[in-house]
Amino acid sequence: MLPGLPRLRPGVERYVVPPCGSVTVDLLAGDRVTLVDPAGRQPGELLAFDRAGRSAAGLLGVGSGGRPDGLMDLLGRREVSAAVLRRLLATRGVDLSQAETVKVFGPQSRAGAAESFVAEGALTLVAAAPGAAMLPFEQTAPGSLTLFVERAAPQNRPRRAAPAPLADPIRDETIDPGTAVAYEVKAGEWIQILDVQGRECSDFQAFSLRALERGILRDIDPTTTRSLNGSLYPMPGLAAKYFSVDHEPLVEVVQDTCGRHDTFGLACTARYYEDQGYPGHVNCSDNMNRAAAPYGIAPRAGWPAINFFFNTSLDDTHLLGQDDPWSRPGDYVLLRALTDLVCFSSACPDDIDSSNAWDPTEIQLRLYKENESFSRAVAWRATADAEPKMTEETAFHSCFARHTRDFAEYKGNWLASEMTGRGAIEEYWACREKAAVMDLSPLRKFEVLGPDAEALLQLCLTRDVKRLSGGQVVYTAMCYDHGGMIDDGTLLRLGDDTFRWIGGCETSGLWLREQAEAKGLDAWVRPSTDQLHNIALQGPLSRDILRGLLWTPPGRPSLDELGWFRLTVARIGGFEGIPLVVTRSGYTGELGYEIFCHPKDAEAVFDAVWQAGEPLGLAPLGMKALDMLRIEAGLIAADAEFCDQTDPFEAGIGFTVPLKTKQGDFIGRAALEERAAHPQRKLVGLTLEGGTVPVNGDPVCLGRAQVGQVTSAMRSPQFGVIALARLAVTHAAPDTALEVGQLDGRQKRLPATVTTIPFYDPKKERVRA
Repeated sequence: MLPGLPRLRPGVERYVVPPCGSVTVDLLAGDRVTLVDPAGRQPGELLAFDRAGRSAAGLLGVGSGGRPDGLMDLLGRREVSAAVLRRLLATRGVDLSQAETVKVFGPQSRAGAAESFVAEGALTLVAAAPGAAMLPFEQTAPGSLTLFVERAAPQNRPRRAAPAPLADPIRDETIDPGTAVAYEVKAGEWIQILDVQGRECSDFQAFSLRALERGILRDIDPTTTRSLNGSLYPMPGLAAKYFSVDHEPLVEVVQDTCGRHDTFGLACTARYYEDQGYPGHVNCSDNMNRAAAPYGIAPRAGWPAINFFFNTSLDDTHLLGQDDPWSRPGDYVLLRALTDLVCFSSACPDDIDSSNAWDPTEIQLRLYKENESFSRAVAWRATADAEPKMTEETAFHSCFARHTRDFAEYKGNWLASEMTGRGAIEEYWACREKAAVMDLSPLRKFEVLGPDAEALLQLCLTRDVKRLSGGQVVYTAMCYDHGGMIDDGTLLRLGDDTFRWIGGCETSGLWLREQAEAKGLDAWVRPSTDQLHNIALQGPLSRDILRGLLWTPPGRPSLDELGWFRLTVARIGGFEGIPLVVTRSGYTGELGYEIFCHPKDAEAVFDAVWQAGEPLGLAPLGMKALDMLRIEAGLIAADAEFCDQTDPFEAGIGFTVPLKTKQGDFIGRAALEERAAHPQRKLVGLTLEGGTVPVNGDPVCLGRAQVGQVTSAMRSPQFGVIALARLAVTHAAPDTALEVGQLDGRQKRLPATVTTIPFYDPKKERVRA
């Protein structure tokens, strides 16, 4: 098994064909390819051509399916895979107008449907997942396909080749395990350090070339870097630079697909191996000494270095531990030189412990010219075995970038954290007193449709879906069999057999699909997050802002008719205007709406809302202010108020589990009935004395005993320091005097009093206004 990948047999490879995209792979005679439609209803096209550029479906042993219309449409798009495919077809001299395609699947294909083909000879295969833009009130989101290749003659021990460069490299060098190299980099050039096989560490150090020419050693200093950034190691974003002891920034992290590295220990040393009983063992420090000698840098017994991919951590007793590296095959760090540098990189030789998963392998070093352009990004995986996706900008990103440079990564997207020149408190008051607009596009959307769609959702959600009318929205929980929560979210009923699930995580959609397959239900669950981006307009003036903007069809509610937790189909600009779905819902405790559109229309939608709202005091709102608003309103967040060990009652949303009125069984019902009858913990509010704000996980104590823990906390502009906390039911009554422990939980205690939630607008009169 290759590190970080699903358990595939030797000689089997997996490729993900992105929606409206393609992948290309070379095949030899006898290789078997299997194309899988994971979510169902996604057409696929296969194009096979030989080394001379001749295309024929017969190369896959089947008859022609006609012209590759889907592929031809994809070639005209701006997706990365389209640019790669255009270059490939031009290089091979393939004329798509004369090509034959193999068409697979269709509008009724089942989730998990698969078709296999065997290569008749050496050929290049292009697999595509064609599709078109989805209107917000449609459910035709293009999906991905999965391509498996089973080699007829697999190698005994497959080794991965280095992935394609990010651009044309000016240096492309393999660093063999147990070696190190020195190289010069000019200011503005890019450095890519790539782990080819996975789980291999690479020490990195950089010296200012200008200082070195003056006889002064100024390299990356771990203490200075940690102190100036306030974190264990830099990551793409605002805290991305490595500094010298003079506080000069030397390099900046631009992309990182791993996100887990060493906390600035030494590169491995001779003494380390000697102390372990391996005298004379090759080591990175000696290797770097040899590479540094031509630059007049004196040898060191141990080089302080940034050890990319080395998985070290500090525990709460300050012990430094290590485990297998975090990196997977192809993971990399992309740096940009901020001044002229002399750099050193190694491929670690450690084979006596888990530092390199007991198997040292190569590191690929690539340098790119200054004029190349790479966006800031980290890798994000929806599930542990999913292919990585680099951080993307939402369709509304440019609109919020007018107001801030402070963006933070959230579930694979950059979201505004705080507005430059405003600040979270001003944004908070704008929402409470006037109106605010925020980007919530990373919410996960799934189209659930088919004759058994209602039955599937009735089985998987705690709410009684059968009671849901068309055009209604309901907030609900989704649980495992043991009662622990998978996710919370809103369900939109678009029609008799058509729903849209909007949750916080990819797992909820996968769970729905798995249950549909396990129960044999005639329902499809298709992701639509990339086709539906959304902003939330929240605040007491939100209705006034939207009133003059939206046109709604005669059969749909107008804005003034739209009730709480209802949806309407609307347009901006009249009958032929921009199509939208608008829900009266939000995450702030205020009157508000969520506006869903296709990404291509996002900027126009934002501009229209902004133009209408700016005279009324509309403000952009970031994630910091949103967190303040939702805590005051007693609204819960994943990994704070709930996880898969927390049931909806303990998470404070027991109202989403109508055990008395919902008929029939649903997943987790038996466990939830037991938990409801014998509650152990309860989510409550705390008001705290003084100005110290606790953090998630701080213990809540009664004397020496811990009786709960803080889940979220803030300094409220209206209520002082407040917190949400999960407490033992025996101590959860209002007005109970408790303490929040800090430091070791005993040395520092913050007096606290239990109160009910929400803190703000307890009767929810404003949100229902």
